[in-house]
Amino acid sequence: MDSTFFSQFIMITDIKTVIFIIALIGLLFLTSKIKSKLNFTKLMIVSTLLGIGLGIIIQYVAKFPQDPSKIAWITEVSKWYGLIGYGFMDLLKMLVVPLVFVSIIRVIMNMNEGENLSKLTSRSIIMLLGTTAIAAIIGIIVGNLLNLGVGSQVVKATEQIREISPIVDTLRGLLPSNPVKAMAEANIVAIVIFAVFIGLAIKRLNKKYSSIIKPLTDLVEAFYKVIVSVAITIIKFMPYAVIALMANTIAENGIQSIFGVVDFIIALYISVAIMFIIHLAIIWINGLNPKTYLKSASKALILGFTSRSSVGTLPVTIETLTDNVGVDSGTASFVGSLGSNMGMNGCAGIYPALMAVTIANMAGIEMNFSFYAMLVIVVTISSLGIAGIPGTATMAVSVVISGMGMGAYFPLVGGIIAIDPILDMGRTMLNVNGTMTTAITVANSLDKIDKSNIKSV
Repeated sequence: MDSTFFSQFIMITDIKTVIFIIALIGLLFLTSKIKSKLNFTKLMIVSTLLGIGLGIIIQYVAKFPQDPSKIAWITEVSKWYGLIGYGFMDLLKMLVVPLVFVSIIRVIMNMNEGENLSKLTSRSIIMLLGTTAIAAIIGIIVGNLLNLGVGSQVVKATEQIREISPIVDTLRGLLPSNPVKAMAEANIVAIVIFAVFIGLAIKRLNKKYSSIIKPLTDLVEAFYKVIVSVAITIIKFMPYAVIALMANTIAENGIQSIFGVVDFIIALYISVAIMFIIHLAIIWINGLNPKTYLKSASKALILGFTSRSSVGTLPVTIETLTDNVGVDSGTASFVGSLGSNMGMNGCAGIYPALMAVTIANMAGIEMNFSFYAMLVIVVTISSLGIAGIPGTATMAVSVVISGMGMGAYFPLVGGIIAIDPILDMGRTMLNVNGTMTTAITVANSLDKIDKSNIKSV
């Protein structure tokens, strides 16, 4: 099967490809049989384990190659697995723009006279940036305790620092000069701004022209109900997608690729665990039981871990906050939308801090109090300035490293960039948890959470 038809169109040139496609189908069928016997949380855990097992088997059959991308049948298997895994993420991303847009309009137009939008916005941003600063400090401490980059051999890397725009241009780019373009590019911050203006206009005009505005408000309410129903339908397929996503991650990146940077992987996941505990402490301070919260939030956390997409997880994050945690739907939609694009504790907090410490040690740069203070400031500001830009984690590192005057040394961490998907799983899960922690904190401060409604699934 060496013809172009099989190799480039069908993408099946090896019997192993067929076998592992059948294996995935078999696991999907098995999942469908056991789903009625397990609650959603347990089913997600089982799906994750099945995906890990399948990925390891693929690597075993391939004899644990150094570079899986050079093995044709693994590339073919990954492509077919992506149809299930990434196809599911595409369906979720389909919901992001309409869900955010209509949710923000709905929360603004339904606000009571005494409610203050500025408080909701300011408290959300302060909380997101504040937790990111804490995450950066944790990254600095863990990076130094584990001596990241100390004694490492400086090697030439192919990864180049990304082109960086001034923060003023980046922030201006978030403004919805063209709302249709913003929606097409999934510029969530711009969509939120546009929706806020529409919501405020509806609320203001509703006082004098309620009969004229009523059809529009009814349409917003109806469309919100419809889009939530669509989201619920799509989310039911999540356990199947998780198997393909997890298997694909292991198959594409291999096990050998992690050995050279295992210390960085350990440092990142230790930092993620510490920050996760801090999130739980904040949740406890807000009056929720952390154990019950974990059971309630597991759906969003597992999807964030396996999909590696904060924006793609957004519909599930909002649904989890409203249905399982008891956060007011308007607050959940507003904070969730902001949190998926700014102040991301994993991608824009811990990761850039660890990279900065690693590069400084590799390049022999002195790190003192002023270095660390500047690093925390740069990381925190960068977590806001890169909002809505594709490749958030790498861009965050680029901005931070340049801001610290170490841009010339960025190629030193090419080996870490190479295993980014393995790092991105933990980072994204922390991003999602940080968003939900912020939503709970803000909702509690505004008395917009029903603590009696929190439940496990």
